[in-house]
Amino acid sequence: MDREIFSTLNELSSRGAPFAIATVIEIEGSSSAKPGSKALIDAAARVILGWVGGGCVENVVRQQAMESIRDGRPRIVSVDLTDEVFGVGMPCGGMMKVYIDPILPPPQLVIAGHGRIAETLALFGKIAGFSVTIADPGATSEAFPTGSRIVSAGFNSGEINVGPDTYVVVATQHKADHLSIKKAIEGGAAYIALVASRTRAQLVFDYLAAAGIDESRLAQANVRAPAGLDIGAETPEEIALSIMSEIVLVRHGGSGRTMLEAKGIQLRRDSETDPQSGVHSQGPAVV
Repeated sequence: MDREIFSTLNELSSRGAPFAIATVIEIEGSSSAKPGSKALIDAAARVILGWVGGGCVENVVRQQAMESIRDGRPRIVSVDLTDEVFGVGMPCGGMMKVYIDPILPPPQLVIAGHGRIAETLALFGKIAGFSVTIADPGATSEAFPTGSRIVSAGFNSGEINVGPDTYVVVATQHKADHLSIKKAIEGGAAYIALVASRTRAQLVFDYLAAAGIDESRLAQANVRAPAGLDIGAETPEEIALSIMSEIVLVRHGGSGRTMLEAKGIQLRRDSETDPQSGVHSQGPAVV
């Protein structure tokens, strides 16, 4: 069974399908499953393969697996098999702990455009664990990191699918930008950014309004233009870094504050005098 489990696991991973691995890690009392028993469960709470217990356990584990896939967090589920009221619904006898580990496809970073900003952003995306797609007829495999998917037909072709785990950066600087933003909004992208000056961004927004995307939908989608965090970026590489930083912030719900502020750490200057030289100096200290 383990060989079949791992074979199916590899197949699901290669298809990019979200699923969870449920593994029995502890048993007290009577149970049909044993420590190490496994099951693969899909996003609809269906058992694809494997076994972690019968009717006493399966419903609880399936529902928790679905929640784990939804929020992306592993969990340990304790199932009380002795209490028919407060447990799982029928007195099977014993206790069981099941570890549930969600296996999710990597988030998708789609970059519409080419050039140094796009190239550096693609590199940062690969390093950060994104599946990177470059959608631009001018993109070449030599310019972008190994493993990046290149769609020469462009962002608005049928080859690009946008969903809630898609992060879109439009850096083409041409008149079809508003169509790319429109597609990203309608697809419910997690992040949408336009690399453009304030003047050009307003022009794109005017085009979007003419295409039926009003200000309320723009606000709801939180389209970022200009793109990135204010880190004083000047070079293309620094601009790409500011955009990638904003993507990470959005993905993980960061605050954008410094780590000193986020952790509540204060620095003070301590006065010190060297006992040998008598020189008075000051140095930072963490409080």
